[in-house]
Amino acid sequence: MRSFIRLALVAALAATGAEAQDADIGRSLYHTHCATCHGLEGRGDGPMAGVLIVKPVNLTELTAANAGIFPLERVVKRIDGRDPLVSHGSPMPVYGDYFEGTFDRPIKTPAGQPILTSEPVVDLVAYLLEIQRQE
Repeated sequence: MRSFIRLALVAALAATGAEAQDADIGRSLYHTHCATCHGLEGRGDGPMAGVLIVKPVNLTELTAANAGIFPLERVVKRIDGRDPLVSHGSPMPVYGDYFEGTFDRPIKTPAGQPILTSEPVVDLVAYLLEIQRQE
């Protein structure tokens, strides 16, 4: 069932214009903007993790920690700044204005509801879907 949900999310991304190559762009964005805190493999063990008051989330377990459903809307809103993290006091500082911006790319949530965000966020989410731990 979980594999089906993951496949449905990937299909939703493809239907909204996000293609397989977007995950490659997302990987590059991740390594540039996220790995310092979340680690190269997304496990929350980046070089800055030890000095942060709140430990970075293990991004490979987002689906597992959410009853087998990737929390797409929450992830998008955290990245693009609409749902700022209390631990940062503002949107994630290393993201800055890069991930905020024109919300012109739709992604469908697992319930089929579209959420608009920026193209870099769509690419980053495509990569995060790829690195989800399989049970």
